[in-house]
Amino acid sequence: MNRPVPTLGNPKNTIEILNKYKFIFQKKFGQNFLIDEHVLGKIIRSAEITEDDFVVEIGPGIGTLTQYLAASAREVAAIEIDDALIPILEDTLSAYDNVTVIHEDVLKVDLCKLAEEKNGGKPIKVVANLPYYITTPIIMGLFENHVPVESITIMVQKEVADRMKTGPGSKDYGALSLAVQYYAKPELVANVPPNCFMPRPRVGSAVIRLTRHAEVPVQAEDEKLMFQMIRASFNQRRKTLVNGLGNAPELHIPKEMTTEVLDEMGLSASVRGEALTLEQFAELSNRILEKRKNA
Repeated sequence: MNRPVPTLGNPKNTIEILNKYKFIFQKKFGQNFLIDEHVLGKIIRSAEITEDDFVVEIGPGIGTLTQYLAASAREVAAIEIDDALIPILEDTLSAYDNVTVIHEDVLKVDLCKLAEEKNGGKPIKVVANLPYYITTPIIMGLFENHVPVESITIMVQKEVADRMKTGPGSKDYGALSLAVQYYAKPELVANVPPNCFMPRPRVGSAVIRLTRHAEVPVQAEDEKLMFQMIRASFNQRRKTLVNGLGNAPELHIPKEMTTEVLDEMGLSASVRGEALTLEQFAELSNRILEKRKNA
């Protein structure tokens, strides 16, 4: 495989391209382009990209990370929403014959169909420098739509990376922590300071790799119900679990039922959602389901 060496990734070449196309950063798309070759190399290594892989990149920007992916993978599909970046990507990726740019909002792309067409339905790898404002919907979309994913290696806000890997009792623990850990094993790859980006974000970033579990670690009879309960219990963090679930209109769980189930599990009626493990949420939803059936 004799592909061109990536030319982007250093500030000089990035500025040249941005000036050539008179590119204006769009705040609404949360654009911060990577300008650190060391970090780019680290992403490729931690994603374990090989020449057998079909990779989906979300938000390629000017094609910096895309060039590195294209030099290592069999094929890359880069999904970009910003009209202004399409002609730039045609230029920066012109030397690579294994990249397809999809001009679309990633939340509207059928990634299961894409994996079927491009990879015969086999698990794909997702790599992205994700805009902070849309990180959670993208991650949840990949998991909840059961896209065949082997791993997701992403640059996210440091605080979001912390949320993904933390456990009960921490202020960062929440619905995202539980969802990520239900579907995957999160591993922090690197912390990335603001000076590695253009423009500089106000906060630190981190690269995190999520390796999909071969089998989910807990048995929830109704996955959808379990996640509805998880979301409801963290929507009002200061409230007890009994009140959080009781106040969620979509759940219709009487407070007495939750109190009864918590008692059976050896938990106090005053417990908050942030104290429960993933296993406990699965057990809680299974018991609620059982009580509903017998009601």
